[in-house]
Amino acid sequence: MSAAGRSAPTSYHPLDNPVLAALTGPHAHFAERRGRVLGYRPEVSTWLALPEEPDAHDWADAAPLVGAGGTATLAGTRVVPPDGWEITFEVDGVQLVDESVDAVHYEEAVVLGGADVPEMLDLVERTRPGPFRPRTIELGTYLGVRRDGELVAMAGERMHPPGWTEISAVCTAPEYRGQGLGGRLILAVAAGIKERGEVPFIQAAGDNENAVRLYEALGFRLRRRIPFLGVRVPQPSRVPATAGG
Repeated sequence: MSAAGRSAPTSYHPLDNPVLAALTGPHAHFAERRGRVLGYRPEVSTWLALPEEPDAHDWADAAPLVGAGGTATLAGTRVVPPDGWEITFEVDGVQLVDESVDAVHYEEAVVLGGADVPEMLDLVERTRPGPFRPRTIELGTYLGVRRDGELVAMAGERMHPPGWTEISAVCTAPEYRGQGLGGRLILAVAAGIKERGEVPFIQAAGDNENAVRLYEALGFRLRRRIPFLGVRVPQPSRVPATAGG
């Protein structure tokens, strides 16, 4: 067949579907698969990767990956869940990538570990930066700032598509906001990512204007707008049977 008769190759970027790219790449050891569906282990993260046009079998495969009554987060898709599933949130998000981030380490930042998880979960509960599970810390490096022994701010690494690492869980206790802690932690996490030869990216709700302005001021630029969808798995008695099942 002549070159003119062949279809042009489809261009694919890891950030077009960061969940799938991470779970089939550097985070494959965190992945669980059923059929065409991949997800992080529920205790690690809520992210789930469905086919572009999931059918009833795909949703049936997704249910045990998440667990009855459990929640999952989808990125880059506006699929409609089947009967019995609940939509917990719909967010028009933004995905920003490093364009001119002047990443520098932060002397006050400390590396957080397993012993810090209870405090990290408490800070997340108070500030609501997004889903954070007991083993999310295993996804990458997390840095924090302590004042008088208390964890008051943190940021870390989450999804890891090949060549890229997401900065996530950026949060500061309300009484310590306005001191630039979040920005310094973002730059410190970015420094570690760039030292590995990777590119940092960050995702946020599009209407979180303060956060988006901060990210842009730090040198991130908008790559794309991306929808985020939260879903809840029905209880076993409400899970619809697959066709022919």
